[in-house]
This record gives sequence, structure tokens and C-alpha cells, in this order.
Amino acid sequence: MAKTVRDAMTPKPRSITRSTSVVIAAHMMEDEDVGSLPVVDNDDFLVGIVTDRDIALRVVAAGRDPGSTQIGDILTEDPIYAYPDEPLDEALEHMAYRRVRRLPVVDSDRLIGMLAQADVVHEVKDKKAGQLVEEISQPAKV
Repeated sequence: MAKTVRDAMTPKPRSITRSTSVVIAAHMMEDEDVGSLPVVDNDDFLVGIVTDRDIALRVVAAGRDPGSTQIGDILTEDPIYAYPDEPLDEALEHMAYRRVRRLPVVDSDRLIGMLAQADVVHEVKDKKAGQLVEEISQPAKV
């Protein structure tokens, strides 16, 4: 049977809300050793995602005050996501096409997991996975 997203995802990931401060989000990323955090509303509905790169570019490089900037000011809204029963190779193709390294996993629009490029590499060890990971890692063509 083909592997699914559920087989490779990290269940119950840490998440934040729009009102979380950027400083708290950065500390959470450091504590959890992750490069992104899903953003949810009070009912765990996925509303966005924020990455360490978002903090670096949209806060630090933009000259904003990290102490007073909230995640709602910098998040990427309506991120692409995966479903738990989706074939893993389809999720990989979405990641490669969009050049993203992480996908929130939702069930009934509620966050239930995160799928990271590293998770996929551990779960799928074939040539196709290697090629797709390489595509994800390529810089965007302008």
C-alpha cells in the first residue's frame, strides 16, 4: 500500500495565533528546532503559516520592532496544505511545484500535523523522492 501523509507527518505540532508576538514565535521555533509554525484561530482552524525567513525579512530587514510586531502582521495567509490520507508522493509534488519545505496537514480545516521535507526523506527512500527534494531546494526562477 502506498505511503500517506499521515505516515510521515509530525502529529499535533506547536502552533500560534495571529496575536502571538514575533519574539515569542522565534523562541518557540528555537525551542522546537523548527523553521516554521502554523497559525491557527482559537478553534485550531488553519489561517496561515510563519517561517523563520518571514521573521528575518518582514521584521528584521524591514526595520520593524520585533517586540511589538504580531504574527498577524507578517504571516502568509491561506498556505497550501496536505490532507492526512493524501498519497505522500502527491504531497511531495505539491512541495516541489510550490518550492516549499513544509506543509501543514489539515482534517476538516483543522490543523492536525506538519509534513516537512526531512520527514519525507525518512519515510520515502527512492530516487523519485530524492529528485523532488532537489527540486524543492532549487532557487525560484525569475
